[in-house]
Amino acid sequence: MELQVVTELVLRKPKRRHRIARRIRNAYQYDTAYWRSAVAGPWGAGMFAFGLLALGMPTGLGTTVDLLLFLLAGTLALYLIAHLTTLLIALIGLPIPRLFTGAVLFDYAASFLIFYYNEVSLAAAALVAAVISLAGIAAGLLAGMLASRRLRLRHKAAITLPAVLLVAAAAIWFFAPGTGNDSTVPAFQGVQSAGLQEVGEAGDGGGLLADQPDNPAEPGPYAVSTFTYGSGNDTWQPEYGESVDVTSQAVDASAYIKKWSVYRTAYWGFNQRALPLNGRVWMPTSAEGKDAAESPSHFPIVLIVHGNHLMEDFSDDGYAYLGELLASRGFIAVSIDENFLNYSVWTGIPDNDMKVRAWVLLKHLQQIGDFANEPGNPLYGKVDFARIGLAGHSRGGQAVAMAADYMDWFGSDTELIQSLASYQIEAVAAIAPTDRKVDSKVTQLKDVSYLTLQGARDGDVSDFDGDRQYMRTSYSPGEERFKASLYIGDANHSQFNSSWGGRDVSYPKGILLSRDGMLSPAEQRSIAKVYLSAFFEETLRGGESGNDGQSGRYLPLLQDYRVGLDWLPDTAYYNRFESGSFTAWARYDEDSNRATLPGGGKAAARGLSWKEEDAKNRQKGVKPSRGIVLERRLSGNEPSTYALSWEQGAPLPASGRLEGLAFSLTDRSFELEDDTPDAPLAAGVVTVEVELIDGNGTSVRLPLTRFMEAEPLPITSFTIHPWLDRHLSDGKYKHATEAVYQTYRLALEDFIAANPEFDPDTGILELAFQLSGGSAKLMLDDIGAY
Repeated sequence: MELQVVTELVLRKPKRRHRIARRIRNAYQYDTAYWRSAVAGPWGAGMFAFGLLALGMPTGLGTTVDLLLFLLAGTLALYLIAHLTTLLIALIGLPIPRLFTGAVLFDYAASFLIFYYNEVSLAAAALVAAVISLAGIAAGLLAGMLASRRLRLRHKAAITLPAVLLVAAAAIWFFAPGTGNDSTVPAFQGVQSAGLQEVGEAGDGGGLLADQPDNPAEPGPYAVSTFTYGSGNDTWQPEYGESVDVTSQAVDASAYIKKWSVYRTAYWGFNQRALPLNGRVWMPTSAEGKDAAESPSHFPIVLIVHGNHLMEDFSDDGYAYLGELLASRGFIAVSIDENFLNYSVWTGIPDNDMKVRAWVLLKHLQQIGDFANEPGNPLYGKVDFARIGLAGHSRGGQAVAMAADYMDWFGSDTELIQSLASYQIEAVAAIAPTDRKVDSKVTQLKDVSYLTLQGARDGDVSDFDGDRQYMRTSYSPGEERFKASLYIGDANHSQFNSSWGGRDVSYPKGILLSRDGMLSPAEQRSIAKVYLSAFFEETLRGGESGNDGQSGRYLPLLQDYRVGLDWLPDTAYYNRFESGSFTAWARYDEDSNRATLPGGGKAAARGLSWKEEDAKNRQKGVKPSRGIVLERRLSGNEPSTYALSWEQGAPLPASGRLEGLAFSLTDRSFELEDDTPDAPLAAGVVTVEVELIDGNGTSVRLPLTRFMEAEPLPITSFTIHPWLDRHLSDGKYKHATEAVYQTYRLALEDFIAANPEFDPDTGILELAFQLSGGSAKLMLDDIGAY
């Protein structure tokens, strides 16, 4: 009998907890030495994103400290999340290098959140995060190869050198200020010299060129001394603290500011009840070639105030280039510190800050008045308070207009109003100003000279808001004061301040803004020097002995930018000008009847559609002025005409003398290209002629190009890729252009030269604009005589 032994092997499935424990123990089994070295790539990409965040969230402790703090926090976060992700992937059982994968996933999530919460759309934030993560993967693979023992040293060097050059090129592209002049703006080709006449009288009259004056951006004859005044207690800026030259008084703004963060108090050491009056002063001393007896005993003064930059990144030292220039040309210049009113990522911004900016500026005038009466003070007896100019940038540009109109804004502050009674604010200059409603109203300047500058590539104040204040500024008939504007094709917002860097919005979002073709910082600031110097020379020093007795010598530049082309960088310019000696023939603001004009005139059109419309900015917001829109959809030689006529003749200027015509025109022909927002932009191909008929019925017609060539409007791509223009800041950058006006000034002597029988002294019965050629869409405003 055989005995058969049967052995049965029973395989039992391990319990779940044992499986989990084994997977956890083996979580890093696929992270070989190669992949552990490769983690350096995702770490670098992640720290790049955290570094951008550090630059956009300054603590005030300095950039180095900020970077160290954020990189440390980012490294700890990556360590924890990458290891946690490793364990989760291990539990799932995916056979991949898990620590490396966890680091990549951290990169993506962190980068996405960093950009998404900085006004970047979900789709764009996802794309940017993907790019950063892919860069981390590529860098990681490279790091793994370089750490590998299988590659020889020469092979590692061959791999490393191109990688280092690529990273360096990327860093230069991201962070360099940029000096190129390539742009989507059409290159400036010059204009016909026939449009440049000899200068006539000052005011709104005359032509364009007198004997060429000196470049207003060149230093003047005065030596310059500098000093600061301040609280003496500033712990962040020693020039206002322990090193201050003159001590000033604090001011109580609690009547205006109700919300002031305790963290803001901890940072500055004061609250809204004790705001400091800090300023940097540049003073002219004796002029070259003149002894003390010949030099003026007191000088006009210009106060300069910054805008809403990050609070911890101080702004007031960024206008030294203007202060030094103005002082050398005979002005006392003061750059005002209002950094404590600026936005902070950590503490927000004080309420009612816009109004307080103007109020603090006026308090500085009070304080300077006290200094001027103190024997031994550097300002003692040196300030001419009948000649005060204000200049502001961004929110500071709005604040200076409010300060000039202080009776409307601070009329209930009796002490302030009384103290300013003997002070005369003559001129206001605004660089890329904001124009927001405060207390449900806006500033209406009256009989104050006004200048505004704006860059077409301004990524902060992307609309030409200074144009709104320009339109609201008015003059009494015969008033010599004037207003002027300059729109600059390749200028941005930040480069007007030498300490704000080259990008208009803070990091990390700022890295997505394009700098291709932008003016260099030096070029852009040279424009500010030319125009602000010329403006204040004209408004505060025109005709005085220290100005060589040349009243009106810079007026032609402010009337027509072409006068200064030898002084200005190569880009596209558009300017407007008007003074109290201008007599309007058509404003289009008085009623909604397109056929009626002031002074009993009538308007009519043939061969085109015509309607009155509100002027609009880039974001299609309404500006405080209307114009007439002429739309021609014809081709061939058949002309279209828009005519203004008066039975008794057009209104004459107050002087009774008619020297020339002026009007503002913008070419909106790009709107005819296509109704879709992505359509290419191009100026309309049309010929414009201007015809005049005098009181005897004699007519004469000249092409508009006889006086000035029309420049195509700038086409702006704000970001590094056109797709991003629609995905940043709620689509703020999606509009590629803004219809800005250009003032055309037509001297009547040119019409007389074309037809000697034409006699404007008999009056003007008709002014007609004749359009021929292709289709076009033009907008006219402020038609009149000087």
